[in-house]
Amino acid sequence: MATPFVIGTGVGAAALGCRYMMRWWQAVLARPRIRRFYPGGFQQVMTEREAALILGVRKGAVVDKIKEAHRRVMVANHPDAGGSHYLASKINEAKDIMLGKSKCATSVF
Repeated sequence: MATPFVIGTGVGAAALGCRYMMRWWQAVLARPRIRRFYPGGFQQVMTEREAALILGVRKGAVVDKIKEAHRRVMVANHPDAGGSHYLASKINEAKDIMLGKSKCATSVF
């Protein structure tokens, strides 16, 4: 007589535990991701690594990812929106280096 009661209590406890685990997992997935941007300090000649850090992409990123990252960082630092002209020029330089349009990082004098 006690066996069905024990089994029912065990199944109920397992179901309740699964319910709380699923709610916890959904809360973990719903947390916003905080992206960290380049912490600062520019080198004299910008390298491809530094350009990738500024834009927040990998070195071998595709053109679409580079352009999307440039747009995102530029919106946050645009001079018309209260940003710095110097930072905007460095962001544009980083985009040029990542797209291969700049000779600064690749040519050796």
